[in-house]
Amino acid sequence: MLELALHILDIAENSVRAGAKTVFIDITEDRLRDRLEIEIRDDGAGMDEATLKKAMDPFYTSKKVRRVGLGLPLLKEAAIRAGGSFTIDSHEGSGTRVSVRFRLSHIDRQPLGDLTGAIMVLLAGNAGVDFVCRHECEGNVFTLDTREIRKEIGDIPLNHMEVLKFIRQHVTEGFKEIGTEARISHHF
Repeated sequence: MLELALHILDIAENSVRAGAKTVFIDITEDRLRDRLEIEIRDDGAGMDEATLKKAMDPFYTSKKVRRVGLGLPLLKEAAIRAGGSFTIDSHEGSGTRVSVRFRLSHIDRQPLGDLTGAIMVLLAGNAGVDFVCRHECEGNVFTLDTREIRKEIGDIPLNHMEVLKFIRQHVTEGFKEIGTEARISHHF
């Protein structure tokens, strides 16, 4: 994976497969402290200690379509290569939390990439799951909370094309307002 948005997408999809009803994605860009922090946490099934250890093995996956699970090991390697750190915490029945830190200015840090596109893919493909995406850049904060959107749209599905168009516009404007490095997606 060449950009961090794809790692975020992969981990959030893992959360959905683990039965999460709500996935929280927090991103903080802080140039003053030279840090990029990403945390993804969910209320899914969680993992026991043995499964948690296996999750970091690139030759283990719970997915039926492929035989390797490179997502978490690649993200950990990307963080370490960019002067950062990686932690994963999970308990059966209480969800999972993945936290990653990068040195923001490190030459080997992957770009944040198309975060808008990753969010839109999550929303389009997982209409029954709520996502709370919070992005802070230099103290400016943008939050997308699908629970709030559902209150406004009533019975209209979250993945209805017009709703997705509205959300994309909202996310695009929000990212511009906070001055994030995330690329803007032109999908939907």
